[in-house]
Amino acid sequence: MENQKPNEEEKNNWHNDPDNWVWGLFYYNPKDARMFPPKKIKELGWTINFANPNSVFLCVVLIIVLMILSESIK
Repeated sequence: MENQKPNEEEKNNWHNDPDNWVWGLFYYNPKDARMFPPKKIKELGWTINFANPNSVFLCVVLIIVLMILSESIK
């Protein structure tokens, strides 16, 4: 049953659970496999699931690439 994809109700429960939001800003839910779940205010886009190592890695790589590009523009 763990390999089963969560339904929308379960995703909404995770989203609304304050224990999954660190300081009310950072989404951290190891049960949620999504890399980019919706932000606390869904209309504002997506955030990173900091409990998912793939999303954290992708974010770090993106930051490094942006830093390298900003240095090359100078």
